[in-house]
Parts: sequence; C-alpha cells; structure tokens
Amino acid sequence: MTVSARAVTRAVEPLFLDRWSPRAFDSSSIPQEDLETIFDAARWAPSAFNYQPWRFLYATRDSADWQRFLGVLLPFNQSWVQNASALVYILSDTQIAAPGSEETKPSHSHSFDAGAAWALLALQATRLGYHSHAMTGVEFDKARAELAVPDRFRIEAAVAIGRIADKSILPETLQAREVPSGRKDLADFVTAGNFVS
Repeated sequence: MTVSARAVTRAVEPLFLDRWSPRAFDSSSIPQEDLETIFDAARWAPSAFNYQPWRFLYATRDSADWQRFLGVLLPFNQSWVQNASALVYILSDTQIAAPGSEETKPSHSHSFDAGAAWALLALQATRLGYHSHAMTGVEFDKARAELAVPDRFRIEAAVAIGRIADKSILPETLQAREVPSGRKDLADFVTAGNFVS
C-alpha cells in the first residue's frame, strides 16, 4: 500500500499513512534484532511522570511459547494470527508511584500511556517493512492466568507483527477487508471549545 492510495487532505507524514492493520501475514520468522528495535521505539513514548507503565510480553512463531500465546486469542483471531511472525501482549500498570517514592496510587493515564507506546511500536514496525495488527479479541481471563499477569496490570490488547502476504491466503470473507481503511473527517472528532455531539 502506498501513500497515494489513501485519501489525505493535508501534508501528513507518509509513515502514518503507510501503517495499516492487515490480517494476511507470510509466516516468516522475525530477527530478534528487528523485534528489539520495534520495542525500543515503543520505549520512547511519552508517559505521565515518565513512569512508562507499559509492559510487553511476546512470543515469536518459532519459540516454545508460540502456541500458548496464540491459544488465548479468540478462535477467529487465532485463524489469521497463526501466520504472523510475533505475537505481543500489551499490558499497563494500573498503579503509579511518585518519583522517588515506593507508595503507589491508581494511575489515571496507564491505558493512555500504553497506547502511546503501541503507536510508536506500530510505526517502527512499518518503518522496518513489517505490519502490525492490534486486537482485543482475546480471552482476557485465560490470558491473565496463562501469561501469569499480576492483578495490578491491565491487559490492553494483543498485537500480531509480521511481513504482509497476499490476501489470497485468507478466507474469502476476509479478503475484501484486506485493504487500509479510511478515517473520519476532522470535523467528526475535533471541536474548538466545548463538547459538541
């Protein structure tokens, strides 16, 4: 997919337009160095008090953990994620401590901050020639138990990462959806002043 194939009205950075969420992956392995570069980009996301509440749990398709990580997705997602190179679970710490303190309190922005980290992860993956697809089609209770996630952490989403494949590998019902989606007009979500429905 090229930038020219997506309708834009302003001079948006092409990297943002090249990022999209396919389901057709080519079953290739991902080098550890590439995966670490993708995680390193996420590390630089902004967060409240620089607390960096995100955590990433991952398995690559050639690792012993792959089937366990795949097995806590909903069956529909398992059907296409099985061809990805890596599967990442994004968590956020719901508690925060003031700088220099051990005392925690509920964090207002943990999900917001983890979302910023996910965005940078997705953009770095795109820059390296991969695609990423985030999903909440996860059996969350099963994932918490299987991945030993402590109660104070929220499982935000799972992310499949890999190199794109031809859409013909997908069931016919998904092939038509295997294109970058459009976006709402600015007027639908940007308002100067008070909230307007």
